[in-house]
Amino acid sequence: MARRTTSNSTGSSPGPRNRTPQPLPRRRRTVGDFAKAFLALVALLVLLVGVPAALATQIGWPLPGGAPKVEWLQQEITVDTFINVLTVVVWLAWAQFTACVLVEVKAALSGVGLPNRVPGAGPSQLLARQLVAALLLVGATAASFTPGLSQLGQQLEGDQRPAVAAAAQQTPGGLLAQQQEQTAASAAALAEQAAGAAAHAEAGSGAGASEGGTKFYRIQPPEGRHHDSLWEVAERHLGDGRRYKEIYQLNKDRTQPDGSKLSEASLIRPGWIMEMPADARGGELVEMPEEAPEVSPEVQRQISDYARTGGGQQQGGGQQGGGSGSLDRDTAHISLPEQRPAPDQGQGRGQGQQQDGGGGQEHVAPPAGEGSGFGLPQALLGAPLLAAGLLGALGRRRRQALWQSALGAVGGRRGMEPPTPTGAAADAQDALLVGADPEGVRLLDRSLRGLAASLAGESRALPTVYAAWMSGNGDLHLQLAQPAGRPPTPWQLGQDQTFWMLARADAEGYEDVDTAAPYPGLVSLGTMDDSRLLLNLESVPGIVSLSGREQDRAGVFASVAAELATNGWSDRMTITLVGFGEDLTPLAPNRLRHLDDIEALVETMEAETRQRRGALGAAGQDSVLTGRTGPAQHTRWAPHLVLLAAEPSAEDAVKLAELAADASRLGIGYLVGTDSGDLPGAAWEMEVTSEGKLLAPLLGLELDAQLLPVSQQRAVVELFTDADPERDDDGRPATAPPFLVDISEQGRPAVYARLVGPYEIIGLDVPDGERSPLLHEALALLLLHREGVHPRVLSSALWPRGVTDDVRDALVERLRTWLGTDPDGTPRLAPDATGRLKLAKSVVSDLDVLRSLYHEATQGRGAASRAVRGRLLTDALVLVRGPLLAERPAGRYGWLTHEIIDAQLPLLVADIGLALSAFHLEKDRAGKAIEALDAALGSAPGDERLWHELLRATHATGDTDLLRRRAADLVARSGARGLPPRTEALLDELLPTWRSGVPAAG
Repeated sequence: MARRTTSNSTGSSPGPRNRTPQPLPRRRRTVGDFAKAFLALVALLVLLVGVPAALATQIGWPLPGGAPKVEWLQQEITVDTFINVLTVVVWLAWAQFTACVLVEVKAALSGVGLPNRVPGAGPSQLLARQLVAALLLVGATAASFTPGLSQLGQQLEGDQRPAVAAAAQQTPGGLLAQQQEQTAASAAALAEQAAGAAAHAEAGSGAGASEGGTKFYRIQPPEGRHHDSLWEVAERHLGDGRRYKEIYQLNKDRTQPDGSKLSEASLIRPGWIMEMPADARGGELVEMPEEAPEVSPEVQRQISDYARTGGGQQQGGGQQGGGSGSLDRDTAHISLPEQRPAPDQGQGRGQGQQQDGGGGQEHVAPPAGEGSGFGLPQALLGAPLLAAGLLGALGRRRRQALWQSALGAVGGRRGMEPPTPTGAAADAQDALLVGADPEGVRLLDRSLRGLAASLAGESRALPTVYAAWMSGNGDLHLQLAQPAGRPPTPWQLGQDQTFWMLARADAEGYEDVDTAAPYPGLVSLGTMDDSRLLLNLESVPGIVSLSGREQDRAGVFASVAAELATNGWSDRMTITLVGFGEDLTPLAPNRLRHLDDIEALVETMEAETRQRRGALGAAGQDSVLTGRTGPAQHTRWAPHLVLLAAEPSAEDAVKLAELAADASRLGIGYLVGTDSGDLPGAAWEMEVTSEGKLLAPLLGLELDAQLLPVSQQRAVVELFTDADPERDDDGRPATAPPFLVDISEQGRPAVYARLVGPYEIIGLDVPDGERSPLLHEALALLLLHREGVHPRVLSSALWPRGVTDDVRDALVERLRTWLGTDPDGTPRLAPDATGRLKLAKSVVSDLDVLRSLYHEATQGRGAASRAVRGRLLTDALVLVRGPLLAERPAGRYGWLTHEIIDAQLPLLVADIGLALSAFHLEKDRAGKAIEALDAALGSAPGDERLWHELLRATHATGDTDLLRRRAADLVARSGARGLPPRTEALLDELLPTWRSGVPAAG
């Protein structure tokens, strides 16, 4: 089970700040290290042993030997009394310090996070921590202590309240050997960071005081295409660009000479003054208020005025805005939200428990991926949002192919059926059907858009959201970058001011709203304690780096790319892929693009960054987020997410860091892979392990990573490639249906089901009334998939919330018993070689007959005999009694949304009507042709081909009034969209006066 990391909810901050990780130097232990350790040991012995020994031997027992008496209050206070009182105080201080040492040592030995806070022991605990850390420099088993000391250098805030520290995540056992090598250097670096932080806190408490030696830097004007940035300032004067946050913290919210304030590290202007850390160096720095002849009097005055804005005034200003304390938009911590009690489970399908259709016994669904997987890809089974997006996009692609084929947009007709996937592609499709959670996607999309609409109605800006958590009970938690007040109803405040929560029951009350998707950059990374994390890549203030083995990183990158390309909570976006081994473009050609190398990426993103900056300036917006719900919401503010799977060179990494410094304001996100885990400009650092864990210790995360391995990438891409309407078929003829039946008198089936129109079954006894709906639904699914249905696909279709294997197997057995056997003893329902459930040829539906009649009329006996063709087409059209599964019960057959039969059936009926119309027009029987077309229009009213042939057939009768009425009817059906151009051209040819005559006729 994933380790859960919770945050401190007592303050305004949800957890520790995410500081840019500093690389730990690798060095050998020196004589100085041993000296420090020896002095620390001596100090501990003196404080822990020497103090109580001295008290016990020199002072003795300080408390009275008997019970308190009233006479004590009347006694004179002597020197002994005063000494005894001081002795008690010293004993209490010693006990507190001893407790601090024990807490620190216990945390170091356990290696499971930071030590607990000892009440009222801020300075004492800090001293104990530093002494224990010094001992770890030479400890033989220090490697086991390192995880618990990842925040050793935390310092006290101005209000003496320790900063909340993230629980460090212990590295899996496979990395223990590496930890052994790094331990001594890590402890030394952390101890030095602690000492440096304490010294900085002591020396910098009056950060803006006008004492000599304080250094300032003035932001330089741009030179050509080069603009000054805090990253470059830190790199020039502090030796490390990643220290730009120190400059930012020193100058945040302080009034600049032009009256504005620094609120984001990426937004600086020429002429601004920046106070620098004490160790800054370089000729461009100015030390004030000492005289600096090289600086003009005006600049000296500006620096002097700016110096007076620091200190307590800066601190006070940072506390405004909802009590956010020191949390800012350039630091972040992702913490797991507190879970609400699960709702009552006994409410049928909507609450995650299902009933055996008639058995009366409730069965809780097993977690995704558990039980018998039947060889299905577990990665897709455990990624419900990704699977739902891929499944929806695949359905749209197949429908598009059908319509383009029907309208002749692609060279020749390829047939009504998409290619039946086989092998790995078939397994991937089944896994998508089982794992998809389209309802979850729908609720997420409606909830986010509803929130945006509510905030716009209150004239409030969208808050910056770092992450979203979808909990196991269906609640949605948004983690904000900083407090944003109370959320609009029905949203509620979560565990603290930075969490907004929406219960699933409230989310189901949202309706579709016409507003832009507010957070399209959200993407699933994995799960922790049954909660799914979606990180908002668009809002990260810098680069998100991902380290780990190349093949493990590839699985994460592919999952992120596939979900971003197909998710249902985004409108428009661009996803740029670099360094991907597999081409994922077929998943979404309009969203995904591959670039050859990092050089092309840098050139592209430089142009994109300039363009977006200009667009924001022209629109008068300070960020993409604030402009997304404005007048230009559907044209300008789509996110651009960059996924760089290959590790950049040092030079390219610096260029990307410069671009990413302003990225979150512009709606651009960067996810970059690295082998070393040390990437300049990385705001958040993550690592994927070979065990499938996604670790981000500074964010407090240890997730079960969501992956899309290479084999499954290829299988999914194959599904989309086969469904591509523009793929090359090598001139192959139209394909036949996958299942043809004997339409002669000798081919009468044993079981006949009518699916086109009201659902009826002929040849079987009526099953038990309580189980009848489930059995009928299962049979309909099998009839629509003659190639076979995976058992898990069947169970997920009937029980979308999941069901146990024994209930599924019991249903399959009842269905097998109900269908019976053929005269030769063969079961009419049996698994095939792949384990998929398949119906015998003696079980037939009217849809099978309809397909077979049309195929026989156009490619079989009817192709050579006109009389046979007319009879077969007439028989086929008679079978059409209405829409598929008409009058089906509400709440069932939800799996039909994943099917394309709703597009196939109207096209098939239209093809039959067109063929029969052509048959009659060959003999000048225009009236019969009109009858056939009218019958087909009843099932396919929107098919433009039918209307064209109907107008031609009506024109063939010579009845101008009837043609005018047909045209008026067609215009009325077209509504505000108007007639398609081809239809208008046909009317101009057949009825030149239709534009003036149609309105009167209408």
